[in-house]
Amino acid sequence: MTLKPLLFIAALAALPAFGDEGSYLEDARQVASSLPPRLLQVLVAEIGKGGPESAISVCRERAPLMAKAASEKTGWAIRRVSLRPRNPKAAPDAWEKAVLEDFDRRAAAGESPALLEKSEVVAEGGQRVFRYMKALPTQEVCLLCHGAPERLTPPVTAKLRELYPDDQATGYEVGQVRGAITLKKPL
Repeated sequence: MTLKPLLFIAALAALPAFGDEGSYLEDARQVASSLPPRLLQVLVAEIGKGGPESAISVCRERAPLMAKAASEKTGWAIRRVSLRPRNPKAAPDAWEKAVLEDFDRRAAAGESPALLEKSEVVAEGGQRVFRYMKALPTQEVCLLCHGAPERLTPPVTAKLRELYPDDQATGYEVGQVRGAITLKKPL
């Protein structure tokens, strides 16, 4: 065997398993795309029953339970994060923060927030981990609790003050990146 084929084989062996990472990406996209519509459906139903202030409990209690159930079912660690979190548990880690900042820059440059996503294999604790984030654009219904503070109803304002004294998650407009759904799984 000549040197060229050996170098080619050595180079191939050094490459990551792109087929596996590609299947991780497709799986992450599918999981990330399935949760927001279900959450929105629950949110709208709750608003219909008890008004916008009752929607706060959906995001506070039911959304984390939905993410936990999806995590257990799919094997992905799933959560929602934001640069301006309402719940301190939604504060991003360093990787997520950098991705959210990039989403904001890209949206400001004209990219559709609905299409913003990022995936990457990173090292965490000596292990390779596949990470994925998909932006969550603010929708009209979101403004009932995340819109301009002066436009929130008094019951919503009171409930937010009670539950989230350090709330940072108001002042959004339709279409802005409100946060992202983030997934990760060891390779």
